[in-house]
Amino acid sequence: MDKKSIPVLMMILISSFTSTAQDNKMMSPSTYSQAISNGPVQLLDVRTAEEYRSGHIKNSLQADWRDQPQFKDRTQYLDKNKPVFVYCLSGGRSAAAADYLRQQGFAVVTNLEGGITSWRNAGLPIEGQSDIPPVTDAEYSAMASSAKMVLVDFGAPWCPPCKKMEPIVSDFRKQQEGKVKVLNIDGGAQPALMKSQQVDALPTFILYVDGHEVFRKQGVMTIEELNEKAKKYSPKG
Repeated sequence: MDKKSIPVLMMILISSFTSTAQDNKMMSPSTYSQAISNGPVQLLDVRTAEEYRSGHIKNSLQADWRDQPQFKDRTQYLDKNKPVFVYCLSGGRSAAAADYLRQQGFAVVTNLEGGITSWRNAGLPIEGQSDIPPVTDAEYSAMASSAKMVLVDFGAPWCPPCKKMEPIVSDFRKQQEGKVKVLNIDGGAQPALMKSQQVDALPTFILYVDGHEVFRKQGVMTIEELNEKAKKYSPKG
């Protein structure tokens, strides 16, 4: 190889490495905070739901890295073309989660150095546990019986597939106005109700006719599926 070409090759290799490092890096809390506020990013908390409820960064979604089936299911709904910013308690779980996401084809994945612990220590804002009052089983039963047909949507604002379902459920509500009453339950804020109603994952859709459950499905649904179930179970007369 020509000696004159060696420096050029080295420059290319360094440039390539630097570009990759910039796309897949760890940021300090202050830089991380500025980055997530400057553009359209996907913010992902990879801790447990209980940890999330104890305090999280605003607008973050949640997928438990230690629950691999849940993590894989929820992250499949993220956009691989948009940057993903991950964090956990101290940075260990999120580092592993970031590596996994890169292997799945996510181009830009950034980890929070020191996790939410360092974020707190930097005095940056945290959203705490929801102060939504618990819904009792009696109250839930009354809600499920409040119309001839009631669709209960168990979801959460931090759940990626739930976010995917939001516009679909909104369209369904409009299309079925006067026929099906749609109720949204924040499952993240109602763990006791989820347990009593045997709702094991989010989102879960339960359709009631005259207060009796006639259909249940866990996971995403299309507007066509929702309309088909409404038509199938529509009470006669």
